[in-house]
Amino acid sequence: MSRLTITTQDAATGPVLGVSGELDYASAPGLRDVVGRLALSPGQRLVLDLRAMEFCDSSGITALIAARAHALDAGADIALAAVPPHTLRVLRLVGLDQVFTIETGAETADQS
Repeated sequence: MSRLTITTQDAATGPVLGVSGELDYASAPGLRDVVGRLALSPGQRLVLDLRAMEFCDSSGITALIAARAHALDAGADIALAAVPPHTLRVLRLVGLDQVFTIETGAETADQS
């Protein structure tokens, strides 16, 4: 089991959170806490870089939805970058690929 690690970077468009490890029932509250403490401004874009995320269960998906709600409440946007295939499949199955902006590569997360 890989422990969840969240890193934060500032980009020109807004914060970029790197999510690595397992986003599950035990660790999802940690992501929700980090996102909840972000002071987002209208027009910014919160990017969740998921390239190193190894696993995501329904609690993890719920944490992603909560991150979206936090961004929208602040008048900001949100994008998921480098979503692993196993998570992208779940997002597509439940229709969340129509709700989130999904960037296919690392280029979005690396912009500063």
